[in-house]
Amino acid sequence: MERKRAKSGEIRLTEVAKLAGVSPITASRFFRKPEALSPSKRERVASAAKELGYVPNLAARALASQRTEVIGVLIPSLTNNVFSDVLRGIYDASEGSRYSIQLANTRYSILQEEQLLRLFQAQKPAGLIVTGIDQTAESRAVMEAMNCPIAQIMEVGPDPVDMMVGFSHYDAAFAAVSHLIPQGYQRIGFVGAQMDPRVQRRFGGYRDAMKAASLFDPRLIVTTPVPTSITLGGSLLADLLSKAPDTDAVFCGNDDLALGVLFECQRRHLSVPEDMAIVGFNDLEFMASAVPPLTSVRTNRYEMGRSAVTMVLAAIDGNRPPEPVVDLGFQLMVRESSSPRRA
Repeated sequence: MERKRAKSGEIRLTEVAKLAGVSPITASRFFRKPEALSPSKRERVASAAKELGYVPNLAARALASQRTEVIGVLIPSLTNNVFSDVLRGIYDASEGSRYSIQLANTRYSILQEEQLLRLFQAQKPAGLIVTGIDQTAESRAVMEAMNCPIAQIMEVGPDPVDMMVGFSHYDAAFAAVSHLIPQGYQRIGFVGAQMDPRVQRRFGGYRDAMKAASLFDPRLIVTTPVPTSITLGGSLLADLLSKAPDTDAVFCGNDDLALGVLFECQRRHLSVPEDMAIVGFNDLEFMASAVPPLTSVRTNRYEMGRSAVTMVLAAIDGNRPPEPVVDLGFQLMVRESSSPRRA
C-alpha cells in the first residue's frame, strides 16, 4: 500500500531520514555527497526519498553554499555524432557524484555562447565545461569571473581560462595530408563545411602540409559556411572537380563530408583509391565499415568528455591537476581509401 502523509505541505528531510532509519545528518549527506555513504544506506535513503516524493531544494542550497550542484556544459551541436561521444564521456564520469549535468547548445554562435555563459554565471554552477578555445573577449571575461573550475574541451592552446583537454586540429590535419603525399598523391583537394574555428585549423594544417611539399593550389580548395552533411560532401566534390578535374585525392574537414565524397565518386564511376583517395576527420564508426574502408583521423572524443569532468570534479574538491592542459593526441587510422597510388 502506498504510504500516505499525515499532513499536507512540503516534504522535509527529517521525514526522509525517519523513513530510511538514518539520522537527518546522514540523509543530508546522501544528497550532498552520496559516495560518502555505504551502499545499503544510499539505497535506503534513495528509496525513502522516492516513496515520499522528496526533492532537495537546490536553490536554497545554492544560497547557503553560493554554488548549485550543477556542472554546466556548452556544446555547439546536439545532433553531431562527434559531440554525442563527448557527452557520453561526460555523463559516465559524472555518474555517482552529487552533481547534475546541465546542457546548453550554442549552435556555433559566439553571441549565443555569450548569452548562455551569462545565464550559467547567474545560476552559480559548481563547474563548467566549454567547447573550444575561441571565446570572445566578453565570453572570456564572464568565464574568468565565474569563480568555479572550468575546462575547455576539444582543443589545446597556450592560454586556458582555467583547464583544457583536447588535441591539435592543425597537427592532426598536417599529419593526414603528409600521409597522402608519399603515397603518390599530388593534387590533393580540401573540402570543408561549417568552417568553425576547429575546421579552420584543420584547413591550416592542410595548407601548410601542401606548401611544405610545394603542392599548394587554391583551385583545390572548396569550402562553405553551410552546416555539414553527407549530401553536402558530394556537392563539394562536384564543385572541386569542376575547378580541378585532375584532383587525385581529397582531405575532408570531417567524416560526413568524406562519406559524401565516396558516394559522389561512386556516382561518377571513380574508383577509390585508384582514381581518388579519401581521408576524413574524427573516425566515426561508419568509416571502417564503408566500402572501401575510409582513412580518417581518430580523435579521443569520449576520453575528452570523461577527462574534463574528472578534472572539474577534482578541482571542486581542491585537488587541481598538476598540468592544466591535457593533450590527448590523435591517431591516423590508415585504411584502403588512401592506399599507395598505382603507377
